[in-house]
Amino acid sequence: MNTRETGRGIGLSVGASMLFALMSGYTKLLAPLDGLDIFAWRVVWTLPGALALLVLRQRWPQALALLRRLAREPLTCIAMMVVAALLGLQAWIFLWAPLHGRALEVSLGYFLLPLTMVLVGRFYYHERLDLFQWLAVACAVLGVLHEVWLTRSFAWPTLVVALGYPPYFILRRKINADPVVAFALEIALLVPVAAIMLYARGSVPLIAHRLDMWLFLLPGLGLLSTVALGAYLGASRRLPMALFGILGYVEPVLLVGVAIIFLGESMAPGQLGTYIPIWCAVALTALHSVRLLRKERAARRPATADQISL
Repeated sequence: MNTRETGRGIGLSVGASMLFALMSGYTKLLAPLDGLDIFAWRVVWTLPGALALLVLRQRWPQALALLRRLAREPLTCIAMMVVAALLGLQAWIFLWAPLHGRALEVSLGYFLLPLTMVLVGRFYYHERLDLFQWLAVACAVLGVLHEVWLTRSFAWPTLVVALGYPPYFILRRKINADPVVAFALEIALLVPVAAIMLYARGSVPLIAHRLDMWLFLLPGLGLLSTVALGAYLGASRRLPMALFGILGYVEPVLLVGVAIIFLGESMAPGQLGTYIPIWCAVALTALHSVRLLRKERAARRPATADQISL
């Protein structure tokens, strides 16, 4: 991957993390909907945004080509359905856990996830890590080990998050479809499941009288989700897996900030042993990213000089 693509990928990843953090606060505006209702509405209202992206990015030819490819290649079609199911599973468990007292276990999975992504990058894709990345990984390991020691928990929701995302991204890369097109198709495959869930839970009558929901809040949720997921998946295509994994720590740090500043939650002193190493890992990743961006600028300068000389 060239340095220009890497620079764009870093920007997309950080932007996606900021939007996901904003989404955690946005859900407070959607009461009386609960987590599962919000998940289903999020899928339904993300589809128009995903289709709009296809139009704005002029990706309809690629979309038709992908559909023809899926019709010709049964294994690719199965892989696409697995990818959509994995995405739906992660979106569901993120909202299911707080309703069943499993939020702590899922949060531990998100702390472990960047490490598993780094391991996938190093040993599956054979990517080389530089000094800053190794130091970031070491700091992250310290934070995760402290969190495991503090919570004494390592349950199946933790494993679903930590081990469920890497196959998703590996399969997505193997399918090798345009990110916008693949994203729209994944959401389209999830819409029937979301519609059945909304019907079974009686979610529509619950908010039938809320014009603000129909005109602003739910479309806003779809727009926020579309832009965030689109940026996140675009970053996953442009970045080496190891760097993409380490950048995953930006989102939990931002989520902590949203929880403390906007949601009124507090951090226990014992949690500093988890978050300080994680923040150090993010800082080291930022230094690594700055170095990559400087290399990108340096790579552009000779080309510019050549153009001037001509």
